[in-house]
Amino acid sequence: MKTNYVWIAFSLLVALVLGACATSAAAPSVPAAATPAPAGANTTRQISVTGTGNVFITPDVAYVNIGVHSQADTVTDALTQNNDQAQGGSTALKGLGVDPKDIQTSAFNVYPQQQLGPNGDVQKTVYVVDNTVYVTVRDLSKLGQLLDAVTKAGANSINGIQFDALNKSQALSQARDMAIQDARSQAQELVKAAGVTLGPIDTINLSSSNPPQPMFKSNVGFSAAAAPQVPVSAGQLEITIDASITYEIK
Repeated sequence: MKTNYVWIAFSLLVALVLGACATSAAAPSVPAAATPAPAGANTTRQISVTGTGNVFITPDVAYVNIGVHSQADTVTDALTQNNDQAQGGSTALKGLGVDPKDIQTSAFNVYPQQQLGPNGDVQKTVYVVDNTVYVTVRDLSKLGQLLDAVTKAGANSINGIQFDALNKSQALSQARDMAIQDARSQAQELVKAAGVTLGPIDTINLSSSNPPQPMFKSNVGFSAAAAPQVPVSAGQLEITIDASITYEIK
C-alpha cells in the first residue's frame, strides 16, 4: 500500500514539471527595448572660418624715454650733476611746447659702481645716478627738433620711441568689418565647393592679433654733436583684427 502512495506522488511531480515546461514554451518572447538617443544630441552640421582685417593709419603722437646718466666720486656731486642736466632737458622740452603733464619720471636710480684694476682688485668706487622721464610728444612735426634740443641740454640716453594714434575707434571698426567680410567670403567659397548651403551664424569671436605697432620704429642714441634736425620717421600703424565665425550648413 505504501508503494502505491509513493508512485502516485512521483506521478504528480512529473505532471507538474511537464506542465510548467509547456507553459514556458507557449509564452511569447518579449523583444529588448532599443536604447533611446541621448537627449540634446547635436546633429547640426557646421563650418568654421577665420577672416582678417588690416587697416593702416597715420600716428599722431609719440612716446619716448629721455634720460640723464651721470657719475662722480661722491653721491652729492653725482646728484648735482644729474639734476643740472635733467633740469636743462626739462626746460628744453617745455620751450618746445611740451605740456608739463606730458613729462613723467619713469625711473630714478642712485648706486655705487666699483672700478676694477687689471688684477680684479677694486681701484675706485664712483656713484652713478640715472634719471629717466617718459615724454608724450603730441606735435610730431617737432619731434626731431625736440630730440636734438634735449641732447644739447644734457640728456644722454634716448630710446624706445613709440608711435601711436590717440583715436583708433574708426580704424578698429573698419578692421572688424573687413575681418567679418573676409570670413564670410571664405565660408561661401567652401560651401559652394562642397555643394551645401550656408546657414546662420552660430558663434563669432573677434580678437586683435597684435597691438597697434608702428611699421617703422626708431631706437636712437644721441651725442652732444647731434645734427641740427634729427631725422625721425613716424611711418604707419597697422591695426589687425581676426574674426573666427562658425556657420551652420544645410
